[in-house]
Amino acid sequence: MPKLQAPVLKNEYYEVTFEDLTHEGAGVAKVEGFPIFVENALPDERGKIKVIKVKKGFAFGRLIELYETSKNRIEAPCPIYSQCGGCQLQHFSYEGQLNFKKKQVEQVLARIGKLDLNNVKVHPTLGMNDPWNYRNKAQVPIGEREGGLVAGFYQKRSHDIIDMERCLIQQAENDDVVQAVKKICEQYGIRAYNEEKHKGWLRHIMVRYGLVTKEMMVVFVTKTNDFQHKHEIISQITELFPQVKSIVQNINNKRTNVIFGDETKVLWGEEYIYDKIGDVKFAISARSFYQVNPEQTKVLYDKALEYAGLTGEESVIDAYCGIGTISLFLAQKAKKVFGVEVVPEAIEDAKRNAELNGITNAEFAVGEAEAVIPEWNKQGNKADVIVVDPPRKGCDETLLKTILDMKPHRVVYVSCNPGTLARDLNVLEQGGYETIEVQPVDMFPHTTHVECVAHLSLV
Repeated sequence: MPKLQAPVLKNEYYEVTFEDLTHEGAGVAKVEGFPIFVENALPDERGKIKVIKVKKGFAFGRLIELYETSKNRIEAPCPIYSQCGGCQLQHFSYEGQLNFKKKQVEQVLARIGKLDLNNVKVHPTLGMNDPWNYRNKAQVPIGEREGGLVAGFYQKRSHDIIDMERCLIQQAENDDVVQAVKKICEQYGIRAYNEEKHKGWLRHIMVRYGLVTKEMMVVFVTKTNDFQHKHEIISQITELFPQVKSIVQNINNKRTNVIFGDETKVLWGEEYIYDKIGDVKFAISARSFYQVNPEQTKVLYDKALEYAGLTGEESVIDAYCGIGTISLFLAQKAKKVFGVEVVPEAIEDAKRNAELNGITNAEFAVGEAEAVIPEWNKQGNKADVIVVDPPRKGCDETLLKTILDMKPHRVVYVSCNPGTLARDLNVLEQGGYETIEVQPVDMFPHTTHVECVAHLSLV
């Protein structure tokens, strides 16, 4: 068969109308049905583009000029938005973002999940009253420029650090501490780690902030386990910021993009800081997984609790339970909760958090959900409700099969990836479940990410 020729050519200019957004936030235009993806373009806009790369079934373009702009286009408030890769949608009104995220969920449920949207209710995205300064954890790479330290985020598609004093989606307290720690380290001649040469010492500064408790933790991620001027640096940090309760060092000597190494030690103060989501208190260590937007996490978990439909008589299994965040919410309304998680440290945190809250009806096991839950099933440990909150890759096939074997009355699926959610809902529907409703929740305003909670019932 002759090779099909794309209807566009590299370096040529075209006038187009944008119809949609990709899941990464690029505008989608079509020339003779051939899709072209263009950053910083919005649906319903018309303009001139230059094609910069042509692939087999699509192309990438650069926006040259807009002739007609969307009513949802706004001026991005962040001065480095065009350079930084952290946000993708600051030029899109918040109402527009919420509508886009609902549409994105609907599209994948229909296309990948093969769900009939006449029968499945997809609710409007639950957003924030104030969608700024929400992140409670800053992980900031450190570099050097002109003899001084820089602290910021990576430029789009590169590992060049953009020096930055303020991030508009970070808690302002985190920014203040990062900038102060950078300046203190400069005073004592601390050298930044160089990724290419694998030399230098300071790789990242991480700051965690308890939204309710106001407690803070500072983490130095370093190449080696020494720490020159440790006492002087700690003294200055704690004098400037009395709310800092913990200062920790993590050692990462590997040539890797992964932030944390295997060794973590407390330099000063406590191993944990504390925060609350609703009425549940959590101990958070340097490496704990804890949702970065606790305000919206409560919205998400309240919805999961609602969909679980608990009366106090149910046995619940929480797959991928992490440090027990959802488990402990469920335990307030369930007869018994069993949580499983593959990371041993997370299970230790989950047990500690249960004890911290006086919750005695939650048990936690270490292991892969797809191995532990089938074993529970064989032992006759049946569940009335199963809650899953898997990583982006979705649920393991064996776990889905076990859910179908166990036949709980309800399944609550919490997802950070609408695509794998849709795929897994299709499997559960084929096995005898009905998807009743799906609630998108905006956990990460100004980015393309969207969380969902799906409510399934056994037919």
